[in-house]
Amino acid sequence: MDWAEKYRPRRLQDLVGNSPAVKATADWGRSWGPGRKPLLLYGKPGTGKTSAAHALAHDLGWEVLELNASDQRTREVIERVAGVAGVTASLSGASRRLIIFDEADNLHGTADRGGAREILRVIGTSRQPVILIANELYDIPAEIRTRCEAVLFRAIQARQMVPRLKFICAGESIACSDAGLARIAALAGGDLRAAINMLQGEAGGRARVEGEEIGPSPKDDRVSIFDLVHSLFRGREDAALLASARAADEPPDTVLQWVEANLVHLPDPPARAFAYRWIARADEYLGLTLRRQNYTLWRYATALMLLGPSLAAAGRGVHARLMPPGRWRRIAGQRRQRAVRESLFRKAGDRAHIPQEVLREDHLTLLSLLVEANPVAHARDLSLDADELTLLLHDRRRAEEVASAAEREEREERRLKEGPPAGDGEEAAGGDREPEKPRPKPGGRKKAGRQSSLF
Repeated sequence: MDWAEKYRPRRLQDLVGNSPAVKATADWGRSWGPGRKPLLLYGKPGTGKTSAAHALAHDLGWEVLELNASDQRTREVIERVAGVAGVTASLSGASRRLIIFDEADNLHGTADRGGAREILRVIGTSRQPVILIANELYDIPAEIRTRCEAVLFRAIQARQMVPRLKFICAGESIACSDAGLARIAALAGGDLRAAINMLQGEAGGRARVEGEEIGPSPKDDRVSIFDLVHSLFRGREDAALLASARAADEPPDTVLQWVEANLVHLPDPPARAFAYRWIARADEYLGLTLRRQNYTLWRYATALMLLGPSLAAAGRGVHARLMPPGRWRRIAGQRRQRAVRESLFRKAGDRAHIPQEVLREDHLTLLSLLVEANPVAHARDLSLDADELTLLLHDRRRAEEVASAAEREEREERRLKEGPPAGDGEEAAGGDREPEKPRPKPGGRKKAGRQSSLF
């Protein structure tokens, strides 16, 4: 049997690491009520996201309904399974039914066609708690992401894994040295599931596992770009620094960008000017490498970009956070803006039955004017988030206010549809009195509801 599944934590208190995330999950479950946002657990694989969701259900006595990437998540399937489960009571007598959408960032392709839209509908109508689980936060459609309470699960530290690995060894009657368990935990890279699988593979029917017996990993001799840049500022010997560059899993042009981005940590302008001269010379060699396709020149570029700045740093080290290349940050921002635009054009184009290209080229100004005239109604009608509204309103603060107002209206509408809880007021006393209609606010403008002037 798979040890990772066999020893999966059953209670929240048994989870390894991520105490803030586990506490946030427990608080959400204990305080959950109709109208509360779904919970979105995200982070690297093997950090306990799925285990936390199931452990929460176990601790609170909830029934679990789970859909993951191995299931077909078309609109029809989600509507039939999760949609019905979200508005009906548990058949097992449990107080609640927890609906889990695992791998929610993996909704793509023909198999999941319409799935994201149906998940959005389930979120808006469910009377049962919902948890979404993902590795990458921004791979989830924005219209879903912004309607959830996000909780980050971070990589688990090696020292936190060792006691859990010892517990598993005791359960399987395996003797494993402390050095062996520490080595497995270090090789796992923050992934507890990978550490458990590695332990099971190394055991292989043996009664004892020693540290020396654990096979080398392809990652053992690799050096991260962070280690390389830190080594540069700490003033390592030239030979060791060049050896680290060869072990780093990054090409020289990427290393150059990282070094250049962190020259701001040099202590004074003369030191920075000295380092930039070496960086500029290294960049010339990289250009010659590409133009002449002579990759033996890479070694000269690497030596120049590392040894010159290292000499300028004089072993002072870095006492602040390393920064990624500014070019990367700009590219990431542009990619995010492009994703927001595509999401906006897709929503408006699908709703108005207009090709996205035509909407972008010919009707974007008209769309902006329509949304400007009644932003809350359009935000609800098209499920627009604050980023998409900013593109149309050109005002970030106002866009956030509109998105919040649309969300409040949706909550109020759901509350009115559900009606007062059983046992409240005179109606609970058995009378046939017709429920009183909500009074409009004096001086307020009539709500536009779900209608939009686009259609």
